[in-house]
Amino acid sequence: MPDLSQFQHQQAAHCETGAAAGLFRAHGLDLSEAMVFGLASGLTYAYLPFVKINGLPLMAYRMPPRMILKMLSWRIKGLKIRFKTFKNEADGQAFLDQKLAEGELVGCQTSVFFLPYFPKEMRFHFNAHNLLVFGKETVDGESQYHISDPVFSHTVTTDAASLNEARFAKGALAPNGRLYYFESVPESIDYDTLIPKAIRFTGKANGKRNITPISGVGGMKLVAKRIEKLEKDSKRYRQLFLGHIVRMQEEIGTGGAGFRYMYAAFLQEAAEKLQRPELHEWADAFVAIGDEWREFALLCARISKGRGNHTLKEAADFLRRIADQEQVLYNQMAKFK
Repeated sequence: MPDLSQFQHQQAAHCETGAAAGLFRAHGLDLSEAMVFGLASGLTYAYLPFVKINGLPLMAYRMPPRMILKMLSWRIKGLKIRFKTFKNEADGQAFLDQKLAEGELVGCQTSVFFLPYFPKEMRFHFNAHNLLVFGKETVDGESQYHISDPVFSHTVTTDAASLNEARFAKGALAPNGRLYYFESVPESIDYDTLIPKAIRFTGKANGKRNITPISGVGGMKLVAKRIEKLEKDSKRYRQLFLGHIVRMQEEIGTGGAGFRYMYAAFLQEAAEKLQRPELHEWADAFVAIGDEWREFALLCARISKGRGNHTLKEAADFLRRIADQEQVLYNQMAKFK
């Protein structure tokens, strides 16, 4: 059981990895957010035209929601994570209150839109935002939950009604009150075994051995083709599609470049733990690729707004170049011993 009196909030780059790192920290294992991300093989790319966000296809730069936590529970010997969903708000709140009364640190999947401590201009309908609840008190007759939200620099509070609304929001990726907590935690982690395994998995899942055309470098090349075909669409749709790329990549969550930087940080840590200098070289390469993703987003924004003489083919070729650079790394990682 964690000692919540000693719990220390830390701001993170991404909500799920930040929440996982917070849970480990509370249970006495000091894993960085980058190490959590790397051990869970969180890095990827996916183009899901059959999943719509505001009528436009989903583009993802990390493994699906909850997969990071699940991968950790599958890989780390002795780690058991309990997940639970509910049919109604009353049961969901009662169980959360019970775990808090037991001294548990509880992770919750929520919708950003209904969390009142988010500035209004930052709220949008995204149902896979992770946060940690570490306490509850009554203020002026109203229940207030103490929250460690990974994207904030400080802890926050929210009322019960708002937290329930966020936990039971409807729509894509509906959380259904989902919460989770660690039931058992090992005293140590076998990095010598887990790090190479995680690196190989990331390489195989995204490189030439990947057989799913919508993910990894294959997904990037599909999007490049779709960008070229925007010539046949209306000007308005072209603007929306390109703007959507920028929003999914750099404004929602950690983004395309951000996840590459995070994976680079993991490789730097891994290089020190395993004494493998080639991992430093791969880390530098991922930093450079992250910079390329940022340039790609800027190019899409310029085309969408009609600034400069840039073309759709230019953007498509830029994305193909990024895919080729990542494929070189993934193919090397797939062979890492």
